[in-house]
Amino acid sequence: MNRIQEIIDRNGVMIIDGSMSTALEALGADLNSKLWTARALAVSPELVKQVHLDYFRAGADCGITCSYQATIPGLMENGYTRDEAERLIARSVEIFREAREQWWKEEGEREGRAWPLCLAGIGPYGAYLADGSEYRGHYGVSDEVLREFHGRRMEILRDAGADILLIETQPSLHEALLAAEIAEELGADYWISFSCKDGKHICEGDRIRDCAKAFAEGHPHLRMIGVNCTKPEYIESLVRELRAGIGPDRELPIGVYPNSGETYDPETKTWHGAADSRDFGEYALAYMRAGACAAGGCCTTVQKHVRQVVEAREAFLAEGGASPVHMH
Repeated sequence: MNRIQEIIDRNGVMIIDGSMSTALEALGADLNSKLWTARALAVSPELVKQVHLDYFRAGADCGITCSYQATIPGLMENGYTRDEAERLIARSVEIFREAREQWWKEEGEREGRAWPLCLAGIGPYGAYLADGSEYRGHYGVSDEVLREFHGRRMEILRDAGADILLIETQPSLHEALLAAEIAEELGADYWISFSCKDGKHICEGDRIRDCAKAFAEGHPHLRMIGVNCTKPEYIESLVRELRAGIGPDRELPIGVYPNSGETYDPETKTWHGAADSRDFGEYALAYMRAGACAAGGCCTTVQKHVRQVVEAREAFLAEGGASPVHMH
């Protein structure tokens, strides 16, 4: 059963939620630590739950757990035992599920909405380094290190009840393929999402079209491919490149959730520079027209951006747009 495709078939386009970090900060969370959003799992889980609720209310059909930077080595380096670290990683899924259940009872079921998918956010090795490496890649570590880093966390998130392992903000094709191999071994459905430096290349330099080709065969549990944490103006081109790489014979949906347009400073862990003048919803409509089957927001996006994507979907469907992918 492909839960992503069910939502796409039902709603035309799947709406992804927005940033966890920006929304947490708006609620008063202090994220100024190497653990970033993972710190909130331990010190303010009620705020994490509130973020999920707010995104469901804004129209999200799926949500990303607060686990992007929740890694076993990262948590242990910050004073947690291994057991505590594993528990916090699992907690990210439990908090999502609690929020989903509450929202469903309060309004989701009554409004005839789709049951939201739980996407377990799995950041790259570079996110653990907390130095901006997720936008560069080239970590210079062995496959054994990467395998150990990703393997147990992915297993914990799957066992905690995530619907999809979201292997996101991947700057490196090599790391993405290795993480996909782990997901296949676990028998877990997953989605690969790259970080990109322009309209044709992922951050490490590979063409996104070639990345799509690399995933087009031999990955039976891959449910979606796409791009996140990238400037919104690059996404339309990247969607077209992905579609060209996937080819006409493979039906693989594309999901995109860019930043609102600012640039990240890894020293201060802050975002700077104004987003451009184009409305986030206008961008989202362009992505849908280019062939994206799912859209939402990453860093610096909040509920209002998700609502704009919902409006873009309405406009897209009103003009006769339909998902280009129907998997069977």
